[in-house]
Amino acid sequence: MGVSSLPLQLAAHPAAAERWIDKEFQPSSLTREQQRDELKWFTQTAQRLKARGVQEIRVVSEVIDTHVYEANVLSQAFFDITGIRVVHEIMPEGDLVQRLQKAIYSNNSPYDGWISDSDLIGTHYRYGVIEALSDFMKGAGKDYTNPGLDLKDFIGLRFITAPNGKLYQLPDQQFANLYWFRADWFARPDLQQRFKARYGYELGVPLNWSAYEDIAEFFSKHVREIDGQPVYGHMDYGKRDPSLGWRFTDAWLSMAGVADKGLPNGLPVDEWGIRVASDQCTPVGASVARGGATNSPAAVYALSKYLQWMNDYAPRQAKALNFSEAGPVAGQGQIAQQIFWYTAFTAALTKPGLPVMNADGTPKWRMAPSPHGVYWKNGMQNGYQDVGSWTFFKSTPVHRKAAAWLYAQFVTSKTVSLKKSITGLTFIRESDIRHEYFTRNADRYGGLIEFYRSPARIAWTPTGSNVPDYPQLATLWWTNVAAAINGEASPKEALDTLAAQMDKQLGELQAQGMQHCAPRLNPKSDESRYLSDKGAPWKKIPQEKNQGETIAYEKLLQAWREGRVR
Repeated sequence: MGVSSLPLQLAAHPAAAERWIDKEFQPSSLTREQQRDELKWFTQTAQRLKARGVQEIRVVSEVIDTHVYEANVLSQAFFDITGIRVVHEIMPEGDLVQRLQKAIYSNNSPYDGWISDSDLIGTHYRYGVIEALSDFMKGAGKDYTNPGLDLKDFIGLRFITAPNGKLYQLPDQQFANLYWFRADWFARPDLQQRFKARYGYELGVPLNWSAYEDIAEFFSKHVREIDGQPVYGHMDYGKRDPSLGWRFTDAWLSMAGVADKGLPNGLPVDEWGIRVASDQCTPVGASVARGGATNSPAAVYALSKYLQWMNDYAPRQAKALNFSEAGPVAGQGQIAQQIFWYTAFTAALTKPGLPVMNADGTPKWRMAPSPHGVYWKNGMQNGYQDVGSWTFFKSTPVHRKAAAWLYAQFVTSKTVSLKKSITGLTFIRESDIRHEYFTRNADRYGGLIEFYRSPARIAWTPTGSNVPDYPQLATLWWTNVAAAINGEASPKEALDTLAAQMDKQLGELQAQGMQHCAPRLNPKSDESRYLSDKGAPWKKIPQEKNQGETIAYEKLLQAWREGRVR
């Protein structure tokens, strides 16, 4: 938690902005004069709010490096520059979602501002208690909206735009899940020769799940040891924990090919398996019997591969780890590849002295697009991108909301955002991604800069608006996936139960009503009515193990540099 400690009478000193520009906010995409002008606007605008009695605000976010930096450093800077004290709490995401859920249902927010995932866009839109920023910036928040905000510079706006075309949130940080691999091991001639002799094609970045599986088997079962250390061809996590749900709702099913084609999310069936009606807004079911895909053959394939790979190719402790515990494991030097690795861990895996770092400060690892499952088709979502975004309740008193909005704009401002991007590596602005700092230092980040500069990034998207109540539906995922991990149910049984529970939850939301686009369930039918080779839910493919395909990393990187997806 970051709380400014200076007495109020010393706040907003005219020299404070200059000190922060000098000591912290370099480099920046703005000139020093532009930074000075922007911070002057923040100081002057805050004076009007303080005159209306706003001296302190409370905001909250999940625990990642970017938000720790905001809580410990940027909240102090904001206080020094504006005189408004910020209590910026940070907590595990599961706790934050529970608190947000309670606040939504009661329409009573204990915080003036929240950084919540854009995954809740369908929830925010349907319940009608969250402020649409499009309206706020034109109305009550107009006088408190930074003239230099430059919304067009934000790369994730479409992810926080509801079906009504309105912007509901403001991006604060973004990160994707990508494929991660030990480039130094993959480049070894002896390993390349052994792999090709066994599998008949080149060791490289896998393009499909079959190649990923072959590489996982190769390192775990045939290489087994490098430099006296056991090595593993796969890494994952499987602890019975809320983060187990994210492992699947964060587009694992879409990577397998469960959803329909469409960006940012499949329509009419999305990566959760939820179908919407022809209005592209009304949820009508998750089970195949109602036209959804949560328990479809492609979903069963996805869960089956997850279990097989963790059991056969991952370290034994993987099953006992959650998201936060598993993230740094790749940095310990025994993992050859990881199909699903969040780039939020980039900063943690670039620390000097780690076994996966070279002495010159460059990583031994690289990141690339994750491979696709056998059901995947061109035009589908490629993977997941988290967009933690500022969110405000309509019920929050207007001047406190305006002050929290001011803080939100400060920590995402051009004056601040480049330094924040260097610290947390969670980009939100095009101007930061394209800055010469990252051009000079791109080789220190293992492909992250090239990815975010490429057109590929638009195919990595968060949960979309098909999901009408993220907190309630997300809970169903991890409890049912855990049953499959623990052997209490087969993948098909676990997903049948999950789909039925999701339908039941959609039915309850339909009965209670929502302000916008409440669910309206399709009647149950025989699954054969919906299973198709034209769209989701997709028919079962008889042979789910196809030929492995790989690509040379440098060829992939060059495509990104030339503006191509692949």
